[in-house]
Amino acid sequence: MAHSGIRGAAAEDDVRCLTGVKTSLDRGHTLSWNFSNATVGFVCSFVGVSCWNLQENRVLALNLKAMSLAGSVPSDLQYCSAATILDLSSNAISGPIPNELCSWLPYLVTLDLSNNNLTGGIPPTLSNCNFLNTLVLAGNQLRGTIPATLARLNRLSSLDLSSNQLYGSIPPPLGDKFDANSFDGNDGLCGHPVSSRCGRSHTRTNLIIIVAAGVFGAAASLTLAYVVWRCWSPSGKRAAAGRRGEDGGWWAERLRTAHNRLVPVSLFQKPIVKVKLADLMTATADFHPNNIIVAGSPRTGTSYKAVLPDGSALTVKRLRSCPLPEKQFRAEMGRIGPLRHPNLAPLLGFCIVEDERLLVYKHMPNGALFSALESVDDALDWPARVRIGIGAARGLAWLHHGFQIPFLHQNLSSKAILLDEDNEARITDFGLARLGQRKQKELTYGSFSEEEMFLHMVVIQDMSV
Repeated sequence: MAHSGIRGAAAEDDVRCLTGVKTSLDRGHTLSWNFSNATVGFVCSFVGVSCWNLQENRVLALNLKAMSLAGSVPSDLQYCSAATILDLSSNAISGPIPNELCSWLPYLVTLDLSNNNLTGGIPPTLSNCNFLNTLVLAGNQLRGTIPATLARLNRLSSLDLSSNQLYGSIPPPLGDKFDANSFDGNDGLCGHPVSSRCGRSHTRTNLIIIVAAGVFGAAASLTLAYVVWRCWSPSGKRAAAGRRGEDGGWWAERLRTAHNRLVPVSLFQKPIVKVKLADLMTATADFHPNNIIVAGSPRTGTSYKAVLPDGSALTVKRLRSCPLPEKQFRAEMGRIGPLRHPNLAPLLGFCIVEDERLLVYKHMPNGALFSALESVDDALDWPARVRIGIGAARGLAWLHHGFQIPFLHQNLSSKAILLDEDNEARITDFGLARLGQRKQKELTYGSFSEEEMFLHMVVIQDMSV
């Protein structure tokens, strides 16, 4: 009976936690949590709440992303002491990150407070979250230096501090473990991996700005010259007319209006220079068929190589069909855009113009696995094929098991596995199955495809070796 009493007290604590969260943050009354229900495990049915056991009110995870919440991080979170996931991203939460957060939630595995209005510094006490695997604080107004104590988080495998106002040197253990994307958008940061050393004068920065302005000015001039050539040159008109009947020309024709070309490309990390649809059209030669990398299937879309003025490349995918309204599509982009793993092709941004949906990925120079396997040169020997299979399996296992609600691919094939410059596997098209159909619940909890089951077997074998 004493043991039952302890568990009952814990359940009351978790109810008190959720009551405090709603009172403190739900000023717009978007959380339809009803605390008048006294049945066993009633909080487990709340939106954004997951429980350890449906028969008790013990909170496992709080996933309250994009719930229009506002206010400061509530101290009542201390009563959800068994929670392992706290996601308050994409809201309007303000104020500092509490120094006591890790004493309130000592078992946190995932902490995501990104895209809010948080101020102050990063608390050094976050190092007390000993089980932390993912820490995402991007897109806030955090200031100050990065605490060296974060290097004590031995389990940390994903870190994103981008788009804040941080300054000073990056602690070497963190700089050695994570790439520059984890620190982008903090102009005051220095040290590896964002720069070779700290203490440089602003001369180099000013030079970079001047050179960048010259490059983009030249690009703008070339774009204007190209438009003039297309509109008034007889050969330009013939070239445009010749492409209207080809794949890529007929639908891109509608996007060539001056209004559409000014539509911005939404990027997940703040760029130095804003990118517009006109930049993508110039970089792909108005989505010319010669720039097609992977011809799309009815369930995904066609991918085009986009070459920027500085010679770097991106991949632009035109979705074949997407019945989702714009608001829901943007929500899905916010869900899959931050996903980063060594075996995933990074989704960098998207563009919505009329009824077209364009996705922008990091370019993988060695193309699709399908093309490499079909090559007459037989460039992939057996060890390379095994390495690619294991890499794809690891990326897929992370999508399936790295989240409370798994990301099922459902379109996996050799065309959806790309090869980077080192011939390492990078899975693309993850999350796109949800964009092409309306049965969202079915797609979230749907069954694995045969290819996904096979790669599950691969990663299990790899772990057992």
